[in-house]
Amino acid sequence: MSTIEISDHKQVHTIRQYYRWQSKIYDATRWSFLFGRNLIIKCIPLDVKGEYQILEVGCGTGHNLRNLALHFPKARITGLDASADMLSIAQNRTRQYSERIQLVEKPYVLGEEGFREQYDLVLFSYSLTMINPQWEELLQQAYNDLKPGGFIAVVDFHNSRFNWFKRHMGNNHVRMDGHLLPALSKLYKTVFVRILKAYAGVWEYVLFVGRK
Repeated sequence: MSTIEISDHKQVHTIRQYYRWQSKIYDATRWSFLFGRNLIIKCIPLDVKGEYQILEVGCGTGHNLRNLALHFPKARITGLDASADMLSIAQNRTRQYSERIQLVEKPYVLGEEGFREQYDLVLFSYSLTMINPQWEELLQQAYNDLKPGGFIAVVDFHNSRFNWFKRHMGNNHVRMDGHLLPALSKLYKTVFVRILKAYAGVWEYVLFVGRK
């Protein structure tokens, strides 16, 4: 694993501290604004009967891991997260799929060699907008970790026309200015993209599926 910059250490520490208490209320509150998580899995153009290797970066409490295990019953899935508190909840949520789901506590960084060309699918769900400024590095690392022809799937915040809302999200470590989609479209071949409105257009969220 490559050396992490000091700023990265600080960010990982901040994320771990943030989710130490957020993990206790995460599932009770996030359903009201983390839209599209179920839809993005349905948009992935892989045969549901395939024996795939899947990675979710920032798997949190395991909401998507469980849905991935249900949708792809023969897949082997790795859930990566820097928060031990979130992974503890994910472990309980995915216990019945423990033979197919591996949970790993560590940050995802550019330069990691252990996953190279290993995965058929890499999923980012509401994680990239919180990883600043390294989000572009993570997109490149995902490209490195995908098999030729593999897919990246992203669902995340996109943009808002209200500066007050952007400031509010910034106070919660979220960058929201439409920055993800141009980078995704440049690095990956677009298979599916959709920008949808939340709460009558207070903000937008994006769903993107691309191919290496």
